[in-house]
Amino acid sequence: MKHHFLAALLAVFVIFPSCTQTPRRQVVSLNGEWEMAKTDGELPDVFTSTTSVPGLVDLAVPALDKPGTIYQDSSWYWHKRMFNVPGTDFDIIRLKVYKAKYHTKVYVNGHFAGENEYCFTPSYYDIKPFLLPAGQPNEILIGVGSKAQLPDGIPNGNDYEKIKYIPGIYDDVEITLSARPFISHIQCVPDIRKETLRVVAEIEADAPEAVQLSYRVSECSSQREVSAQSVLSRPKVENGLAVLDFDIDMKGATLWTPETPFLYELTLSTGVDNKQVRFGMRSFRFDAERKIALLNEEPYYLRGTNVCIFRFFEDPDRGTLPWDTQWPVELHKKFKDMHWDIARYCIGFPPERWYDVCDSLGFMIQDEFPIWGIFNFKAPLIAEEYRRWMRERWNHPSVVIWDAQNETVAPETGQAVREVRELDLSGRPWDNGWSEPQAATDLIESHPYLFIKYTTENEPEEGYRKELFGRVRRADNDASDHSATTEGTGIIFPNPVVINEYGWLWLNRNGTTTTLTDQVYETLWGGSKLTSGERLHLYARHLAMLTEYWRAHRRAAGVLHFCGLAYSRYGDQRGQTSDHWIDLRNLTFEPEFYRYVKPSFSPVGLMIDLWEKSYSAAARLTVPVYVINDLKTPFEQEIILTIQLGDRIVSTCRQPVSVNAYEVAVIPVEVTLPDVAGDYRMKAGITVGGEQVSSWRDIPVKSE
Repeated sequence: MKHHFLAALLAVFVIFPSCTQTPRRQVVSLNGEWEMAKTDGELPDVFTSTTSVPGLVDLAVPALDKPGTIYQDSSWYWHKRMFNVPGTDFDIIRLKVYKAKYHTKVYVNGHFAGENEYCFTPSYYDIKPFLLPAGQPNEILIGVGSKAQLPDGIPNGNDYEKIKYIPGIYDDVEITLSARPFISHIQCVPDIRKETLRVVAEIEADAPEAVQLSYRVSECSSQREVSAQSVLSRPKVENGLAVLDFDIDMKGATLWTPETPFLYELTLSTGVDNKQVRFGMRSFRFDAERKIALLNEEPYYLRGTNVCIFRFFEDPDRGTLPWDTQWPVELHKKFKDMHWDIARYCIGFPPERWYDVCDSLGFMIQDEFPIWGIFNFKAPLIAEEYRRWMRERWNHPSVVIWDAQNETVAPETGQAVREVRELDLSGRPWDNGWSEPQAATDLIESHPYLFIKYTTENEPEEGYRKELFGRVRRADNDASDHSATTEGTGIIFPNPVVINEYGWLWLNRNGTTTTLTDQVYETLWGGSKLTSGERLHLYARHLAMLTEYWRAHRRAAGVLHFCGLAYSRYGDQRGQTSDHWIDLRNLTFEPEFYRYVKPSFSPVGLMIDLWEKSYSAAARLTVPVYVINDLKTPFEQEIILTIQLGDRIVSTCRQPVSVNAYEVAVIPVEVTLPDVAGDYRMKAGITVGGEQVSSWRDIPVKSE
């Protein structure tokens, strides 16, 4: 036994960087300025512009396209630059294009190195055969096509609310150089019950059955070493690769949560190559019986937003913000300030760095593959890109849900999910849009757009608030209403529900209505007579009401607002949705949104359950105030209920409140309304973590 222990120590000593045989892996970034040209498909002879990579082709200087181009033709955009490598005697010299659209072709020193028709996942190219002798500069040429010329069956990112499909190399480009045995891929599988980390490593080797491997685990924040050993198990050989599958003891590890986003780093080494990945010790699943999310086996009610990055790509003020070093960090910090802990990356993936940001800040992601509508898609082709997507993301603790598609009814995505889901050894749940869920513990997405009815109907006599909020309703507009097996049958899938879209009240950043909301504002509030400020106030107040309503009645495991980041298109090319920024670069929220919607997402939130169109003067009311506790500790305080006319407080009531962890309490508060008619407002308030949390209702008082 002593000899085995000494041998393990010796192996660690020999392999890690303090020793004589240092791993040779090097990574050369090709990000930066590239030359650029546009053709009908042929290789260009002349490059007239420059652009930044990562980015989109509309960043070219001078511009290659006219202002307003919507990129619907079959043009190709060619990116060229020179690069050097530290040598050509490496066993592995591999180019990685993290993400590019639409269809990628690569040439090195005039030689065709390969192509990738997929648009949303990485592509890899062996470029060693095409390199010039050491010391000579090399030329790389990367072409990206346009959406219109993608082959049938390849997912193309269709979005019915976009007009531009701007091509580009929209994520990093890099070259990895190393020796064999070469660690090509690692999957980290935390098990918080066993307090272990399962590691599955794929290694390219000339003799895969004889690969030796060692590891080191350290804390990312402090770099304190947690564990370091050699791996004594023999590899399996699969598809010519050595696959080592082993466990690391993680007893006493700090768990990853949005509140404590603790990260570890795993370094694997073969002696001549090493690879590092970050991971978090956490579990995430849905409880099929209780219909709630469990983070680290504890209830966790999801509160969040959406990011439509491909819509943002066509925003006139986008510029280079998605690729800025600090801007995505500040964006997600602003999201967390809204009491959001999760975002659906909706119908598209941002640059990979965004996921690193979410890991570090403690922000969960429902990662939605960009499918909205099926266009001759074939399940095997979808499944292949699903595989590439999952392999790129499954070490991110922030990624908690795989989302196969948006609002689409088709058997192809379900078939693809069944084909790939077992590859993720962490067993994340899936969302299959409006198609049938594929497991009892999968979620279904609900998009209960209550206000959509006022695009075609008038306000009822009882008032729209009473009609919409006066009863407890199911969170609908989901797979139960639309899937091929349940539409029109009345059958309700028993799966947990996440509301990840709601509202139908969008305004552009300047307070004008969108193409989807013109009639809603006109029907309910005489929209054409309103100022932009009045519309923004109405939007914020009603979005807060909706948020309170869905949270208070616990009809869903999560409530995700739509939308935290999108385009804002007004003028000749009006959009359908928008977000809430008034200053994109400095990330300043529209003030009314911040004032009213932020409290509605507080971990301890409120809802005044009053919805009448008007009230009688001097009436005695029992006001039900819902107190929503998403925390794992009880909440005890008092509610302060005030009635105001303008800024003047007319009356005040105080009522003690006690709410158990994860529960909702309904607190009755007895009030007497003013005996003078007027447009009063009622406010219920508490203090949570030093922050004032409130719910507001309009109380029009009428004389008899």
